[in-house]
Amino acid sequence: MLFDRVNVSVGESEDRLMMTGVHTVADIFCVGCGSIVGWKYETAHEKSQKYKEGKSVLERFKVSGPDGSNYWVSQEAQIGGSDADDV
Repeated sequence: MLFDRVNVSVGESEDRLMMTGVHTVADIFCVGCGSIVGWKYETAHEKSQKYKEGKSVLERFKVSGPDGSNYWVSQEAQIGGSDADDV
């Protein structure tokens, strides 16, 4: 799922080869603990992927709930790790 706004800070932009092609992305960090919790799409290099620009992806297995428990998803989803919104 893509998000418009999340409570994170944004790192340096870099080009990465994702499942859907090359994108310019930046890691996003939890403002509370500083852990990497996903990435933000800065630029999509393919026209069909432009809808992702400016949106963020939170990797659920990296996010903890208010009681400290993890939001675990199936193991298959954890292994992939990139372009989860396209699965």
